[in-house]
Amino acid sequence: MIAHPHALAAAHPATAAEAGPGGVFLWVILPYISLAFFVLGHIWRYRYDKFGWTTRSSQLYENRLLRIGSPLFHFGILVVLLGHIGGLLIPESWTDAAGISEHTYHVGAVVLGTIAGVCTLGGLALLIYRRRTVGPVFSATTRNDKAMYVSLTVTIALGLSATVVANIVGGGYNYRTTISPWFRALSYGEPDANLMTGVPLLFQLHAISALILFAFWPFTRLVHMLTAPFGYLTRPYIVYRSRDDRLGNRPPRRGWERVG
Repeated sequence: MIAHPHALAAAHPATAAEAGPGGVFLWVILPYISLAFFVLGHIWRYRYDKFGWTTRSSQLYENRLLRIGSPLFHFGILVVLLGHIGGLLIPESWTDAAGISEHTYHVGAVVLGTIAGVCTLGGLALLIYRRRTVGPVFSATTRNDKAMYVSLTVTIALGLSATVVANIVGGGYNYRTTISPWFRALSYGEPDANLMTGVPLLFQLHAISALILFAFWPFTRLVHMLTAPFGYLTRPYIVYRSRDDRLGNRPPRRGWERVG
């Protein structure tokens, strides 16, 4: 989601159309449902499925496509995540106070956001192609994985489409005057659904798909994002050795073997 330097501040609480019951559900109730599933789902998963808290790596099955698709996706999604954090959590007044003009913010956000979105979607497409065409990888793919890939692809594609349509093809949209205040208000329990009524449809669909994805997140392989392998720094080495010194790759000696 990218801002435009000359975009008008659409949808202010005093001027936006009143949100009906549907709007209240989408922009007030649904976010907290998603948050509850995200938090409680991770707690449940950690307590009852620790051994399933993994990416279920398929690197042993195929490595050539994975070496390209995985870094492309992960580096792209990291930049996208940082961009969303900066755009949603940091008020526009803060960047102005820091001396970052709206034009500078817009150019940087459009360029980095578009490149990161294309890399993320391209890497994800390559990973899905690999999972569908490599037999052993496809055999290890569950229905849960397929649903996760669909949800993730839809969310990323809608976000990239909103960026391109609003800021490159269209005349621009300053989401930091509508979506960002609505999102920040969720943290202190006072979300204003009226802020979202005038938001362009692609931005609304992107936000809804993200809420659905976050609700689904704890029950997929995406839980590995919240895991850091700090235990590897302190755990002891695992030593493998045979109890029988006659086993291994040692060529057999000629003559009698000593017994006992």
